[in-house]
Amino acid sequence: MKKIPQRTCIGCNEKKEQKSLIRIVKNKDGKISIDTTGKMQGRGAYICDDINCLEKAFKSKRLERAFETSIDKSIYEDLRGVIIDRK
Repeated sequence: MKKIPQRTCIGCNEKKEQKSLIRIVKNKDGKISIDTTGKMQGRGAYICDDINCLEKAFKSKRLERAFETSIDKSIYEDLRGVIIDRK
């Protein structure tokens, strides 16, 4: 029996299947991007495809703490677009 990878959402702090979450990546150069393939190089953080989780992560600055850098608002807007597209 194959083990299903679990990851924790930075918004709601719940463990879920890795495939059901959206991955955000910080590469070696410090550039933050949304990883739709799940295979980009760099430090990753995961978030549910739920607007409420995105709002929680934004208000509590969890994404900034995970990557130890300030996050541009355009990343949050791009994430919002990806979440809406998935629904």
